[in-house]
Amino acid sequence: MAKRGPTYTCQACGAVYHRWQGKCDACGTWSSLSEEAQAAPVPGARGASGGRPRGRVFALEGLKGETQDAPRIVSGIGELDRVTGGGFVPGSVLLIGGDPGIGKSTLLMQACAALASAGRRVVYVSGEESTGQVRLRAERMGLSDAPVELAAETNVEDIVATLGQGPRPALVVIDSIQTMWSGEVESAPGTVTQVRGSAQALIRYAKTSGACMILVGHVTKDGQIAGPRVVEHMVDAVLSFEGEGAHAFRILRGQKNRFGATDEIGVFEMTGKGLSEVSNPSALFLAGRDQAAPGAAVFAGMEGTRPVLVEIQALVAPTSLGTPRRAVVGWENSRLSMVLAVLETHGGLRLGQHDVYLNVAGGLRVNEPAADLAVAAALVSSLTGAILPPESVYFGEIALSGAIRPVSVAAARLREASKLGFEAALMPSGGAEAGDGDGLSLRRFGHVTELVADIAARAPRRDAK
Repeated sequence: MAKRGPTYTCQACGAVYHRWQGKCDACGTWSSLSEEAQAAPVPGARGASGGRPRGRVFALEGLKGETQDAPRIVSGIGELDRVTGGGFVPGSVLLIGGDPGIGKSTLLMQACAALASAGRRVVYVSGEESTGQVRLRAERMGLSDAPVELAAETNVEDIVATLGQGPRPALVVIDSIQTMWSGEVESAPGTVTQVRGSAQALIRYAKTSGACMILVGHVTKDGQIAGPRVVEHMVDAVLSFEGEGAHAFRILRGQKNRFGATDEIGVFEMTGKGLSEVSNPSALFLAGRDQAAPGAAVFAGMEGTRPVLVEIQALVAPTSLGTPRRAVVGWENSRLSMVLAVLETHGGLRLGQHDVYLNVAGGLRVNEPAADLAVAAALVSSLTGAILPPESVYFGEIALSGAIRPVSVAAARLREASKLGFEAALMPSGGAEAGDGDGLSLRRFGHVTELVADIAARAPRRDAK
């Protein structure tokens, strides 16, 4: 039998090589290959003569049968329950990631305290902090009286053995999965092999015991959860905690959820006592906006099943550089380039000698193409100096031909705008019926030239010349 040689695993993407090299061919990262021992073959996988494999015969079932809705463990934090689909499902595993200091441990400590105060057994295992540090954070938030069981441990086998003692916990928090290590894996803690092996052991315990488990994951510099992507496939839900240090708002976004809707968001505000829920994020994102300044348009968007109104701010200024600048915060840079090209080609605007700055107010990141119309309106308003009607909202997708295409869930967007006191909506032709406006005045555009002409008519006389 040939001797098995060492393998080298990329710590950024998990690609495996049989020899060391300076650059990973899969992800392009330099100096990321680390030598790891190859897993030994499973003993008894085949018979002594190498013939038929050994295994247990199990019964197969059909698709038809009785099904029941998964029971939920309501945490008591409405925004967290909204993102998870109504609460935690027993036996499920959730992976939550976010930048350092964004508030992951704070949110999970509040959820643990709420469940423990309701009479459920909750275990919080920290691999990065001592129990004294966790107690100080709980005391600062006023949660020190909650009967949460704490531990500072990194060995997976010891954690599983300890959780098996006593009644089954309702919720287990592992902070973080990158600090865990298993004695059955011959690799250093934090490597791809250790993260994968530790996650498999913890997920196996959650599925067999019925306890809900939350794994905290570090993120890379581009915002992706560090470690192998196979961990995201193994868990039942992947949550991303977003926000910027300059803003007090934090957004919990569901990227994957087997028991609920994806792309659902929960909005929190960081305070001295921890994270507080924001029940009406639209009013929060629109607070303090300057209604008399050009280059600002209100976008009626959808985040999962929740309609959210947010202000799109644009600044178009002449440039002295050979290559104009394009700076975007909260939106896709490639999408902005497409809208600019459509406005130049079909709208008759000349933006090649102007710097363009685009910002989504409040720290929210918009991903849907329905923001094209609001972005275009803000750009034209800033270029011409025209002030957009402050009581109007915009939504619609712009095609490469300049046509404004309808978007989904238009009725929910209009209801949210009407609830917040808006009077008009500028939208694509055929996006919703006349009776879906909830009292709003609906103005429809079929092509981007109609939008440019409507905004240019509001421009000051000196700019019109």
